Amino acid sequence: MPPRTTRSTSPFRGPRRLGLVSLLLALAAVLFGAAPVPAAGSPWWEPTARPATDSQINATGAPFTGTDAQGRVRGFVDAHNHVMSNEGFGGRLICGKPFSTAGAADALKDCPEHYPDGSGALFENLTGGANGKHDPDGWPTFADWPAHDSLTHQQNYYAWLERAWRGGQRVLVNDLVSNGLLCSIMPRDRGCDEMEAIRLEARKTYEMQDYVDSLFGGPGKGWFRIVTSADQARSVVQQGKLAVVLGVETSEPFGCKQILDVAQCDKADIDRGLDELYQLGVRSMFLCHKFDNALCGVRFDSGTTGVAVNIGQFLSTGTFWSTEQCAGPQKDNPIGLVAPAAMAAKLPAGVSVPEYASDARCNTRGLTRLGEYALRGMIDRGMMLELDHMSVKAAGRALDMLEAEEYPGVLSTHSWMDLDWTERLYRLGGFTAPYMHDAGGFIGEANGKAALREKYGVGLGYGTDMNGVGGWPGPVGADAPNAVRYPYRSFDGGTVLDRQVTGERTWDLNTDGAAHAGLVPDWIEQIRLTPGGPEVIGDLALGAESYLRTWRATERHEPGENLAAGVPTSASSTEWNPFTSYASGRAFDGDTGTRWASDWSDDQWLRVDLGEVRRIGRVTLDWERAYARQYRIEVSEDGANWRSVWSTDAGDGGYDTAEFASTPARYVRIHGERRATQWGYSLYEVTVTRS
Repeated sequence: MPPRTTRSTSPFRGPRRLGLVSLLLALAAVLFGAAPVPAAGSPWWEPTARPATDSQINATGAPFTGTDAQGRVRGFVDAHNHVMSNEGFGGRLICGKPFSTAGAADALKDCPEHYPDGSGALFENLTGGANGKHDPDGWPTFADWPAHDSLTHQQNYYAWLERAWRGGQRVLVNDLVSNGLLCSIMPRDRGCDEMEAIRLEARKTYEMQDYVDSLFGGPGKGWFRIVTSADQARSVVQQGKLAVVLGVETSEPFGCKQILDVAQCDKADIDRGLDELYQLGVRSMFLCHKFDNALCGVRFDSGTTGVAVNIGQFLSTGTFWSTEQCAGPQKDNPIGLVAPAAMAAKLPAGVSVPEYASDARCNTRGLTRLGEYALRGMIDRGMMLELDHMSVKAAGRALDMLEAEEYPGVLSTHSWMDLDWTERLYRLGGFTAPYMHDAGGFIGEANGKAALREKYGVGLGYGTDMNGVGGWPGPVGADAPNAVRYPYRSFDGGTVLDRQVTGERTWDLNTDGAAHAGLVPDWIEQIRLTPGGPEVIGDLALGAESYLRTWRATERHEPGENLAAGVPTSASSTEWNPFTSYASGRAFDGDTGTRWASDWSDDQWLRVDLGEVRRIGRVTLDWERAYARQYRIEVSEDGANWRSVWSTDAGDGGYDTAEFASTPARYVRIHGERRATQWGYSLYEVTVTRS
């Protein structure tokens, strides 16, 4: 990270004295009172009451409302934030709260173990933000935190989020987050069950909405509005307020971890969990994060970070990551190949970190059958899938399934997806938001896909990952060509923003970097001042509209009728097994736990009788490991005269979606010509739809 150039000098700061820190803390480093004062006659965007000792907003002017000439809402989208992560990880990883009815002095204070000089803040010191010590006092001096490279101090105080809103942000995704292993090794004041943390963070988000309402005149009057539908969100944005969407990013959703490759959850747990999350208001989620779990394999962390997370996975699950050569151009991040001696020494006797071939960049673990069940459950409930953190194998399978359903609800919100997936995501109707890099890095990533955004007519978001132990853009210096000149106007011209003041501290993006959420508008202004930035600002201003279109299309998705469900079937052959039936009907029974399997020879077919001539245009196949390298889809109106409507000689198994011009057919036949394995052909499920 860039050096901190203008941080206030503190007597608590000193040379780094970390010594030997335990393996688990190394892993943790990389996982990640006053009376109100009434304000008479205030406009709607100003509070009617605010604690006397509180942060300033340093923004003047009316927030923009309504829509543009094309009927589109305007505004920025922070598609990846962790407003309430101080309540996760056992309650003592992120120090400070985003709000307190007792005011800023109570909300913005350090964790107990950080006193008196920060030397006890092992996580903070290990991550490098404090050089071994820091001033633990927040309010009112903020001598050492929050900071762009301090990973354990509150960055989402409500007034800072308010400034982000006043600067043009109109959608905020609050990802509820925790990690059981990290919780177990940190100081904590509560249990480590991840779902309990999710429930608490959701409740606290609603309490924060109530708190903001109390400052702005009562229920419904505040700018912080939790929304559970796209139309509700659009209404909030049209009013000029901030639509807050709940998401989930956790390592063991529904308790679905795996230990020694044995799932610790079942389908009933997934159904209960999805129902509960939906009732809480959650509308987007990750199926895996950091560690392989019972639902999917993860995209690796790289370098020393990757070693630490890999060891953490072993301690949590009993297995290390396993790699293979990638089947296509997409790749997972490279893993660090050498474990530092101090870290390796913490493993059980006789256990060492595996060595990995440099050309084996893909996780062998993809989307499990339970993961597929969870994804189908999300589709059934109209929830959006976060593709980030999924391994290439898992992401590819997920995209195959979404394409088979023509389901638009797919997101990438903080640069953890292989960018080669971007067009598939846009083609479905999905939404992307790069991580909050420095201005030049963000512009570079955004411009790399500008042609695709133009092709699909979509806007762009950003993922700040605030409170997400990730690190944020550092200072560029007051004399940099793209230094922000205060005061400045928001992108729409309606709001003037000056340097942000909290207590005795005045923040300046040029000299402090992106230390907290209130500096996001300043970062956007810095993007505008950077070569290539104005065009990116235009796409960011369309972010709210684009995100809401993805969400609305997700809610309105209607699955195509499977014309092949429960109708007569036949096959050229069926593999014999004394204990299990592989009959042809097993590929049309709606149960992915059953399958049809043929004899072990090339020329085989599977046929379904739709009962009458119907117009069809799509056949979806879910292959077992015994798949076809070369096969064709044939149709017939009478069962005697067949014509081919689709074929391939490059089948790769997994999900295949064969689309072709709408055609009349009563009979549909999958005709295998050449096997990809020594076995026959085997299909879990086949669906036939109109288009």
